[in-house]
Amino acid sequence: MKYQKREKSPYNSSQILDLMTFQILGVLLGGRIGYVILYQSELLFQDPLIILKVWEGGMASHGGFLGVAIATLWYAKHSKQAVLPIADLIVTIVPPGLFFGRIANFINGELWGKTTHVSWGVLFPKAPDFVLEIARHPSQLYAACLEGLLTFVFIQWRFWKTDFASRLPGRISGEFLVLYAVCRIVNEIFREPDASLIMNMSRGQFYSIFLVLGGIILIFNSMKKVKPNNQSDG
Repeated sequence: MKYQKREKSPYNSSQILDLMTFQILGVLLGGRIGYVILYQSELLFQDPLIILKVWEGGMASHGGFLGVAIATLWYAKHSKQAVLPIADLIVTIVPPGLFFGRIANFINGELWGKTTHVSWGVLFPKAPDFVLEIARHPSQLYAACLEGLLTFVFIQWRFWKTDFASRLPGRISGEFLVLYAVCRIVNEIFREPDASLIMNMSRGQFYSIFLVLGGIILIFNSMKKVKPNNQSDG
């Protein structure tokens, strides 16, 4: 594996597979539980088993992030490795999942955007005004480009072309959280809210604020633990 050959990963091939297994479970469980708690909390009290009704759809990226964080913490402790370098490794492979997830949303005709008159507007069969031939923003494609493609290019550059992963553990993870959150906040401007607003913001925007705060904390924490290059030990 490229990460091993370039000495970017403390894990061997077998451990990487184990780590990825836990990451997948973290995404699935965190995404589903997060969706129910963050977007359908009122239904959760009426029917707690709604969490198990995966055939009805519903995944939350913010919940998926929390699930991945828990899985990373657990596996880092289990393998006796520092968690921040592992987190920096994980965020390099998260964007492709976000990209293809949004592409799947578009193909399934879900999570559509607000109504629009732009020439690239799309008619979504599941939208309530489809019969009126009212076009909507293909916000899923916007999200694929912003949340998936843009974050992928940026994080790959930071991971492979800088020494942050070794010198400032946690910084790349923090930058990813901030960049993703900003992209999500921007994209939500074009997306039709799928739940009630919070403080005049969509839930996606509101929950992204916490990702920004978490990312900033990681960035500043990484900077506190490093000495300036010109500082002597004398």
